Amino acid sequence: MGALRQCSRSACRESAVATLTYVYADSTAVLGPLATYAEPHCYDLCARHAGSLTAPRGWEVLRLAMPTTPHQPGPDDLLALADAVREAAGKPAAPVQRDARAAMEAPVPGEGARRRHLRALREP
Repeated sequence: MGALRQCSRSACRESAVATLTYVYADSTAVLGPLATYAEPHCYDLCARHAGSLTAPRGWEVLRLAMPTTPHQPGPDDLLALADAVREAAGKPAAPVQRDARAAMEAPVPGEGARRRHLRALREP
């Protein structure tokens, strides 16, 4: 899944790969991997603008390690999504299972049991 957000710099149409935020109390600009969600006081930057970033005099730029490959959703991401959907529906979150494979191989509820709208399917 690629980045769907564009660079915040005007006239730049490149995909964002990094997020810039400021810590005003410490006079620090923090540049790190692209944030999961667009935040109102953060700036998404493309690789070119992230690489050429400079800070005002007296400020420090803190560059966090950038991943070499894009983030791929894993079992924890899917469980978090399911919990968010349940929470939005006003239902309690499911208990956390440590083993993702056990979650994938959980039995499907019988006909008499209430079926949930999200479930994991085994690969053939």
